[in-house]
Amino acid sequence: MVTTKEMPLKEYVLKGNAACAGCQDMVALRHAHKALEGDVIQVVPACCTSVVQSLWPKSGLAIPVLNTAFMAAAATASGVKAALRAKGNDHTQVMVWAGDGGTFDIGLQALSGAFERRTDLLYVCYNNQVYSNTGTQRSGATPLHAQTTTTWYGKAEPEKMLDLIVAAHEPAYQATANSSYPRDLYDKVKRASEIEGPKFIHIFLPCPQAWNYPVERGVEVGKLAVETGYWIMWERIGDEFKLGRESKRFQDPEKRKPIEEFLQLQGRFSKLFKPKKDEKKIKELQDFVQHRWDLVMRTFT
Repeated sequence: MVTTKEMPLKEYVLKGNAACAGCQDMVALRHAHKALEGDVIQVVPACCTSVVQSLWPKSGLAIPVLNTAFMAAAATASGVKAALRAKGNDHTQVMVWAGDGGTFDIGLQALSGAFERRTDLLYVCYNNQVYSNTGTQRSGATPLHAQTTTTWYGKAEPEKMLDLIVAAHEPAYQATANSSYPRDLYDKVKRASEIEGPKFIHIFLPCPQAWNYPVERGVEVGKLAVETGYWIMWERIGDEFKLGRESKRFQDPEKRKPIEEFLQLQGRFSKLFKPKKDEKKIKELQDFVQHRWDLVMRTFT
């Protein structure tokens, strides 16, 4: 794994952008661009990133950015890649940077089409589990029992298993990451950029505004997701699957922290604890943790 000292010093996410205080998107984006070292064209659909890059004519990103419609990011990126190749440029990376709304839901058809065509692009889904930029509505990535402005009493359905859907397209590279582990994220983006074909990285990304936790505790929330087993860190190159060292020690359920430690930090789960603890719903979420582990390990190993 890359050391902090080995990372490039140049910054591509600039000061003065319009991100919220404590925004983990900027942490993830900063390290992704350090890995790509500026040789990238970024395609962004409607999402938080399309806003925080700042208003025209100024920009908070020191790389070319193409904003596109909510549903069209992967299709737009396919066109950009074709244009680069027509110009004889085979080295510039085309990277989609899209939220869960533009990936799990509205943009899924374009993602599927680009991967079916074997387009050489890197698609990154930064998953804050809600339509955060448009008022905190539930998305297909919103967890069971999480409160949003459209699920006041908690979402009645579990989140969509997007990684399994993507895996069915047999990408050249696929991985999960977490903004609380930036060195791991850097390594995965760097590795993906060196592989030709469709690549997909799914980043777990806490959001203080939508999840209702203190802005200074974003890294803690992200790490608790791993330590409770809720989020699994792994990567897959072709058919070769590798469980991340961050998650390997939590494969044993006995070594995981209780899911309550992850839930209690977030106001979106407050109804599970007030006015009294809802043991049944908390157990449902604890059971879902193991369900995800079973699916991932059965699918990829």
